[in-house]
Formats: sequence, C-alpha cells, structure tokens
Amino acid sequence: MVKEFRDQKLATVYLNVSVTGFIPLLALESSPHLPAPKDVVIYSYNFHSLLRWSPVEVDRGLVLYTVNYKTGAFNKWDEMNCTRITHTECSLPWSLKERRWTLVLRVRAELGQVTSEWVETDPFVAERNTIIGPPKVNSVTVSSDSLLISVTPPFGSEAGYSLQYHVSYWENATSSAKKETKTSNTLFKIRNLKELTLYCFRIQVELLAYPEFQLLGLQSVPECYRTTVSEASRVGYIVLIFLSVLLSVNLVAVGLSFLWRYHKKLKYWSQPPLQIPPHFEEYLKDPNMPGLEVLHSDAEDDPDNSSIVFCGEGSQACGSGLAGQAHSRSISSDSDIT
Repeated sequence: MVKEFRDQKLATVYLNVSVTGFIPLLALESSPHLPAPKDVVIYSYNFHSLLRWSPVEVDRGLVLYTVNYKTGAFNKWDEMNCTRITHTECSLPWSLKERRWTLVLRVRAELGQVTSEWVETDPFVAERNTIIGPPKVNSVTVSSDSLLISVTPPFGSEAGYSLQYHVSYWENATSSAKKETKTSNTLFKIRNLKELTLYCFRIQVELLAYPEFQLLGLQSVPECYRTTVSEASRVGYIVLIFLSVLLSVNLVAVGLSFLWRYHKKLKYWSQPPLQIPPHFEEYLKDPNMPGLEVLHSDAEDDPDNSSIVFCGEGSQACGSGLAGQAHSRSISSDSDIT
C-alpha cells in the first residue's frame, strides 16, 4: 500500500512538472511578435509639449498605446492620462508643465494581452528644449520719422522669467544694411527714420531665466510700412506749388502783353511782302520781248489802267497778246490827240 501511494505521488509530481513546462511553451508559440513604436520624440512649442510616435502596423486587430513618465527627482514610472489610447500622440498634463523639471517619457504598443517593449525618450527640460515662436504684431502706427509697434508675447509670463524683443529693421525691401534694437516692452517705437521711405522689420523673442541662460526664438515674417511726410515738409511743398503756379501765371501774362503790344510787327514778320518770282522777273526783263516798253510807259502815264500779265516761258500767244494790247492803246492815244 505504501508502494502504491509513492507511485501515485510520483505520478502527480511528474504531471505537475509536465503541465508547468508545457504552458509557457504553448503561450510562446501562440503569441505573435508586436514591434515597438518608432520615432518617439517630445515636441514642444511655446511650452505646449506632447509626445509623438509612429503607428505600429499589424495585419489585424487594433493596436493601443500606453505612456508613462518619471521625473529627475523621483526615479519611478507613473501613468499619465494616456493609457490604452488609439492615437499616436499624448499631451503632457499641466501637472508636468513645470519648465525646469527634467522628464523622461516612455511608450509601448498593446494588442490584446500582447505588449511591445517600452521605448524611452531622452531627458526633456521645457525651458531648454521648447521652441519659442515669434510674437504677434497687433498694430503698427506710421509717422514721418518712426514706427510705433504693438506686440503680444507668444506665451504667458511666469515668475522667474522675462522676455526681450530683438527688432531688426532695414530701409527698402532689398536693402542689406540692417539695424537692430532691443526692448522688453510690448509697445515700442523705431525712431530716426526717413520720411516717405519704405521700412521693413522682423521681431525675435529671447527668453531670459537666470544669469547666463538665454533661449532665442524664431523670427517673425518681415512686415513693411512706408513713413509719411512731416508737417514742415507738407507746408514747404504747398508753398513751392503756390510759387510755381504764381510764376506760371506771371509768365503767361507777360507773354500775352508782349503779343498785344507788338502784334503788328509780328504779323509783318510772319507775312513778308509779295515779290515776283525770279524766273518771271528775268523773263519780263528780256530785251527781245515785244511790248515791254509800252507796259512801262503806260504804267507811268496811267497808273490806274496798268496791269501785270504773267506768261510762261516760250508762250507765243502771250507775246502776241501783249503786242496787240500795246497797239490798241497806241491807236486810242492817237484818237485822243486828234
């Protein structure tokens, strides 16, 4: 009977060992491999921080993600508000937004009861690793020699921190000669500008925390404005225009007076006396031309009946006509004498 009990006990121990060794082997063979998330990084802009990663691709099923954190002061992993979530990013809660804390985050993928390995981030300190954006330009007031600029800081103020604004400006849109000024005020003025000139500016925020710590932000998009004309210059332009108009009126008056006074001479100069063309004059002075002496004598005796006849060169009809006219006049003279 003792022997039978021992055999039964041995069989029970053997069965327990066999079952214990078989269960892990069965779980290992039936559980698929789940890859860990990749591209795990903390993105922070103006102290708004979140953890991002690439999705894990599987053939079937919905992959979930869990995020943990720990601080530099307490080396213990705690859960966040991102446990078994479906999206691939997790915002840091306000309880972890202390700017000087050192944080380490980790994330893993989960598919049912199967989980991937944890993937940790590098240590993150917000005041050193955040990206500071440019300020918002609210308004720009333009004058003849300055630009009055109002801005809003990219994030709220916090004790122990201060902001300084780096303002770079230049003349014209293509000028390379830039000037820079610094201020801690959200309302400031760029002075000593030229009037009626195009100026462009950019603003960059610098975070100051404690001695020898500065974090420079991104530059804003350039904005350009043209300065106006000053009151003195406006008055000068008005006086100059008035004098120009007055001088023009005086010149016109003098010119009209001159024309009225010397209009006869100007008319005489503009219309010279009539003259016989040179080739007609040579033709009429030809000694072989008949009746020329009669014309001269008639013109001297009776100026009222004198006439001038123009003939072309080589015209025999004109010559015979002149001879007949001279003959008729000589007959009439003889009859008068008789």
